Amino acid sequence: MLGRKSKLSPRNKHTTYKMFIRTVMTYASPVFAQAALKALDMFQVIQNKFCGAATHAHWCVRNSIFHRDLKLLALAKFMKDASKRFFDIAGSHSNALLRAPVAYEPPHRHHFICRPRNVLSDSPDALTVIVEILIEVNDTND
Repeated sequence: MLGRKSKLSPRNKHTTYKMFIRTVMTYASPVFAQAALKALDMFQVIQNKFCGAATHAHWCVRNSIFHRDLKLLALAKFMKDASKRFFDIAGSHSNALLRAPVAYEPPHRHHFICRPRNVLSDSPDALTVIVEILIEVNDTND
């Protein structure tokens, strides 16, 4: 239905993806948002393949162009935003079980948990910033 030979218009394919496929992939986004980015790459590959198939683009078109043209966020960013919305809504909910994760206090810095929930609101450390800059430079040179 979403393949290259489908008779659906690109607009209908885009709507189908956002309504059904992305919804299933991001079902547990409050949990997955704290996962390592390497783990989220599998979901991003699925989204990138959809973009290529839905637009009938040539294989050499960059993924960033797909995302810009289709107005799709990277899946990791979308999941992080959805997770923030979940915790914002849960903070004012009447159910105490839903309010409990919002009151979570992260462990001290040398605790064995590497990615506590505060990763959603913390600014990235210096290494992450440098790595992101290098990835951007590498992508522009490809």
